Amino acid sequence: MPPTVYKVLFILGGLFLAYKLIFSGKKGLTVFELHFKEGRLDRHKGKIPEKFQRECKALAKAEKLTGLVRAEKLNGAVRLHVSANISDDITQRIRNVFPFEYYDKKTIDNSRQAG
Repeated sequence: MPPTVYKVLFILGGLFLAYKLIFSGKKGLTVFELHFKEGRLDRHKGKIPEKFQRECKALAKAEKLTGLVRAEKLNGAVRLHVSANISDDITQRIRNVFPFEYYDKKTIDNSRQAG
C-alpha cells in the first residue's frame, strides 16, 4: 500500500478515537425525571418516591419553578441532577428532601442464610 493510504488510515483512526473519548460520556440509568413548568408538574417518568414527589410539587408551586429534576443510578450510587435554571438555594432544598437512603438499601442474599 502506498504511504498516503497509511496516513489517511492513521488520521481516520485518530479522529475516531477522539470522537469516542469526547462524545461517549458514561451516563447512568435514569431512575426518574420530573419536568416542572411555571410551578406545575408538567410530566414525569419513572418510579418516584411518593413523599419526594409531594414535597417537590409543593416547593415548585411555591417558587414557580421551571426546570428538570432527574435521578440517575451509576455504579450503585444515585445522583440527583437539577437543571441549571433552578437557583442554588432551591436545589439545596430539593436535595435535602430527596431520600438517598431509599436507594442505598443493600440487598440480602437469602440463599446463604440456611437455617
